[in-house]
Amino acid sequence: MRKILYLLLLVTVLAGCRSSKTAVSTVPETPHYLSSRLQLTIPSGANGSITAGGTMKMKSGERVQLSILMPILRTEIARLEITPDEVLLIDRMNKRYVRASRNELSDVLPKDAKFSKLEELLQNASLPGGKAELSGKELGIPSLERAKVRLYDFSSKDFTMTPTEVSDRYTQVPLSELLNMLTKL
Repeated sequence: MRKILYLLLLVTVLAGCRSSKTAVSTVPETPHYLSSRLQLTIPSGANGSITAGGTMKMKSGERVQLSILMPILRTEIARLEITPDEVLLIDRMNKRYVRASRNELSDVLPKDAKFSKLEELLQNASLPGGKAELSGKELGIPSLERAKVRLYDFSSKDFTMTPTEVSDRYTQVPLSELLNMLTKL
């Protein structure tokens, strides 16, 4: 019996001597979320402009969604979804869309246009004193140089963002048609 007590005491002492520190494995960083409201102003005609509100949602490394809403009615009129590999633009009013891969856009966008650069612009805009009003040129769309996007009411709370699915009611149009439409604004 005494041997068992000594053995239990020895086990207890040895257990108390072990380090309280534990090895921590490297856990991948959880996705960073950023959302905001936006105001889009596009020049129209000789001296006029069109202004619409909307929302921006970003999940770092995965996607950015911009939703443009019709004034007063607040229904979505357009959605732009950007991932590291492709861009999807949906025109809800005319039931058409463009899906273009990064390779298809290489001739249209500046050479330094990258998803990570867009994320950096959005992150910087959310910082106190950050540049929250961006021109079309700063966003890599020189043909819309006078267009402005103003971001405000930022939040970094987690949210659910699913990839946009395009229904069969929409017609896919070529990238050239979209570019033609944008240059006539």
